[in-house]
Amino acid sequence: MLGLESLPDPTDTWEIIETIGKGTYGKVYKVTNKKDGSLAAVKILDPVSDMDEEIEAEYNILQFLPNHPNVVKFYGMFYKADHCVGGQLWLVLELCNGGSVTELVKGLLRCGQRLDEAMISYILYGALLGLQHLHNNRIIHRDVKGNNILLTTEGGVKLVDFGVSAQLTSTRLRRNTSVGTPFWMAPEVIACEQQYDSSYDARCDVWSLGITAIELGDGDPPLFDMHPVKTLFKIPRNPPPTLLHPEEWCEEFNHFISRHERMHTRRPYHVENAEKYCLEDDLVNLEVLDEDTIIRQLQKRYVDLLIYTYVGDILIALNPFQNLSIYSPQFSRLYHGVRRASNPPHIFASADAAYQCMVTFSKDQCIVISGESGSGKTESAHLIVQHLTFLGKANNQTLREKILQVNSLVEAFGNACTAINDNSSRFGKYLEMMFTPTGAVMGARISEYLLEKSRVIKQAV
Repeated sequence: MLGLESLPDPTDTWEIIETIGKGTYGKVYKVTNKKDGSLAAVKILDPVSDMDEEIEAEYNILQFLPNHPNVVKFYGMFYKADHCVGGQLWLVLELCNGGSVTELVKGLLRCGQRLDEAMISYILYGALLGLQHLHNNRIIHRDVKGNNILLTTEGGVKLVDFGVSAQLTSTRLRRNTSVGTPFWMAPEVIACEQQYDSSYDARCDVWSLGITAIELGDGDPPLFDMHPVKTLFKIPRNPPPTLLHPEEWCEEFNHFISRHERMHTRRPYHVENAEKYCLEDDLVNLEVLDEDTIIRQLQKRYVDLLIYTYVGDILIALNPFQNLSIYSPQFSRLYHGVRRASNPPHIFASADAAYQCMVTFSKDQCIVISGESGSGKTESAHLIVQHLTFLGKANNQTLREKILQVNSLVEAFGNACTAINDNSSRFGKYLEMMFTPTGAVMGARISEYLLEKSRVIKQAV
């Protein structure tokens, strides 16, 4: 980790002139160099007490990346200390005062105009040269879009914002972390969110540039009016998008967009797995995915006591209102560290996926359980904790029993009988489980909120 105190004080060199925008992590200002009067842009993050992982990644890439006319120049990182309220982190970059190409397109559309093909070609050519420079230096941008392509008053085209970029090495020529902005994300990047054996390389930037080309022509990326989460389901299943009105654009522009390559996002399943894997296990595989189709499929599966069904990375669980012998330690072992497609859908698979992500990427994970009264939320929470304690291999049997009992203890004070559920949880709860860096469970902490005291402490008259 880069120490903040080792960075120079920005006020010795730079002076803020005006605010020019707002970025992901803070405001962006125009600054002037006190020594030579040159102008620059600065992203200021405040308050900060330590280095953010993504900011450090951007700093490392910008610091060691050779200068290129189509990549924003980096003038340095500075730290303005303030131990009382937290200091400010300054990233000083080249000033691109022509704005983003997204702003340009939107401004023209508001006036009833659009970018002509010559200007679109010029912008895409500059972006391609910038991407070529990144890829030659084994860097994937991973967030190519109109907002991250800036123009200068001298007519320059610059790639900016390397907060989610990735450095490839000689031993790691592919990546498997799903990051970026949904509308511009390549199918193989989205696949990494659900399939842990999937990966991608620098070609994902080519896909994103193709989407950006559509954005420059139509004013918005494909599926822009759809909820971002839904686009993550649609993009891998839909054919590669095109311009809204291809006939209004030249053949070369349409050909350029059609040239971005689509990588395979699903690996073929071998014959020995055919009985274990069913297309209907994951409703995302269906040609039509709407409410009626989902309900029909769930009803069909429920008749066969298949109570779990995937919709992408969401697990739908239906209460069977009977005991099923699918939660034993043998089942925990069956769902331990295997590909999701190797077994039928199960709540243990969702718990295992969160655990494997936590251990592999050293990132906190969150599982949200939601549903109507009587749908099985309380039991689902028990099962997730049961599987996580199995995965965490708590050597202390007393600790393991305490963690498993913590839900029941809180429910003893916060559950009540309702017309449709004899043991209805009349509160929302937030359970935290703590693990060591190697994945061993250390303990658990539970908090409640929205407790319906009137339903818990007295009967209705």
